[in-house]
Amino acid sequence: MNKKTKGNAFLYIGGASTLVMTVLILVGLVWTPYSPTEMDPSAMTCPPSLAHLLGTDNFGRDIFSRVLEGAGTSFLIAVCVVAIGCAAGTLMGALCGYYGGIPDLVLTRVCDAITAFPSFLLALVIVSVAGKGTYNVVLALGILFIPSFARVVRGEFARCRDLNYIRSARLMGVGDGRILFCHILPNTRAVLLPAITIGFNNAILSEASMSYLGIGIQPPQASLGSMLSDSQTYLGSAPWYALSVGGTMVLMILGFSLLSEGLQQRARRN
Repeated sequence: MNKKTKGNAFLYIGGASTLVMTVLILVGLVWTPYSPTEMDPSAMTCPPSLAHLLGTDNFGRDIFSRVLEGAGTSFLIAVCVVAIGCAAGTLMGALCGYYGGIPDLVLTRVCDAITAFPSFLLALVIVSVAGKGTYNVVLALGILFIPSFARVVRGEFARCRDLNYIRSARLMGVGDGRILFCHILPNTRAVLLPAITIGFNNAILSEASMSYLGIGIQPPQASLGSMLSDSQTYLGSAPWYALSVGGTMVLMILGFSLLSEGLQQRARRN
């Protein structure tokens, strides 16, 4: 298998896996076989069956329904986090990379200071101060994702600002706003798309980790992280609980990882 075919394989497999998971998540937002919060004391820790495809948990709740809701929660949070980080980071990186000077120096130092500390620990501090809940998790992670996008976009804008076609546009009287968003920004797709897919993976992992520790999504709302934490107690008596939740997280992350790798290889070839 040559390099081109291998890169396409990453892209196609990752895209197909991501598409399947996205469809299941979207279905789970409007329909689940059972209510994710419905408890049935007579069906606690039942193994997978036709009635319950992935079995039931320690409260008799349908795991498949809760996995759909938890995956949907993680997906929506990741979308919001990446949207915040990408929008703010792209704007900051574009302005600093294009104009340079003191704002560029300040941005670089702030990004260095934030990335010097583990982002997950900073998120824990922010949520601990602001309080638990979905909105605080999104806000904390969104802020921490800004520097990664800002640095990627800043580098591309700094590289493109002195290219011949940008100089020609200035000589023709094209305004800075049009140059920034119509001439340079479209040329950042090669680095921005992989950054978005990587950021999506990191957002899912960060949200799941925070929920696993009990400071992320709060009950009764389902979260893959909190479900994985609850399933640890039943690894011996109900292993399908942990396998279902863990397998869903692996498939989500693997799909986006392969998609990101495929996009990066395509960008390098182009």
